[in-house]
Parts: sequence; C-alpha cells; structure tokens
Amino acid sequence: MGSLDRYFVTIFVDDEAGTARLAARLASALGVGDVVLLEGTLGAGKTAFSRALIRSVLGDPDALVASPTFTFSQIYNVETLVVTHFDLYRVGEAAEVFDLGWDDAIADGVTLVEWPDRLQDLRPAEALTIKIELHPDVEEARTFHFSGPDAWANRLAGGVL
Repeated sequence: MGSLDRYFVTIFVDDEAGTARLAARLASALGVGDVVLLEGTLGAGKTAFSRALIRSVLGDPDALVASPTFTFSQIYNVETLVVTHFDLYRVGEAAEVFDLGWDDAIADGVTLVEWPDRLQDLRPAEALTIKIELHPDVEEARTFHFSGPDAWANRLAGGVL
C-alpha cells in the first residue's frame, strides 16, 4: 500500500462546531499551491467544511461564503492568500475545469475541490484528500479521513489536527 492509499489520520467530530474547529486548524497550515480534495456523499459536509475553512482564512466567522454548486467556483481574496473553492458536481468532462480557472487557482493560492472524482486524470498527485463520512446514529457527527503524500502527513503532524 503506497502513501496515497492510506489514511494518515482519522478524526471524529460530534457536530458542525467540531467541523468548524477542525477546518480552522487545517486552514492554519495551508499555503500557496496547496490543493485539498473533499470526498463524501451528498450531505456529508463538504460545503460546511469548506465554508468553515474559508471563514477561518478570512478571519471572519460570519463571512458570507456561498456554495459554488451553480457557479462551479468561488474566489476569496485575503491579503496573503487566495482561496478558490470548486464544486465539480455538475462538471461533465474533466477538461472543463480549465475554463473555470483551474490553472490560476492551483498556481496562485489554496484550492478546495468538492467532488474531486470529476477531475479524473487531472487530480493532483500532491493533493491532500479528506474523505468525510456521515455517522449512522448522530445527525451532525462526521468522521474525517485524511490521506495524501507523506509530505502532508509530515506537515500536519505535531498537533495541527
């Protein structure tokens, strides 16, 4: 099993506030060129996690962070960082992401991607993948499985998560 095939950390949260805290911790470790792929079923919490992460980067817990489901992407500029949030649920062909500003997003800031399976062969090998699972008995509870290259495991070690 290669480093891309294993979870290097799994975290359980009880509610949406726990999701927001986890997203804020990850946000503190992100920088230009980072790609975070969010996997999960409909309603798993991909957008809630993204919204909390973006609010943390913006430094505003009440910032309006719209879902990019219908616009495909939203861009958030902060003095030191640009965050591009993609929702690829309605993308038909992987190459469509280039029309959405994919190259600029990857080069210029942090890129969050919901429904990364739509990327197919364009999925960045160096990305951090977070698989979000619903809890069968607790409505707001989620399990977050983090995987990716060893560089991510090393970066997030030591209490970031």
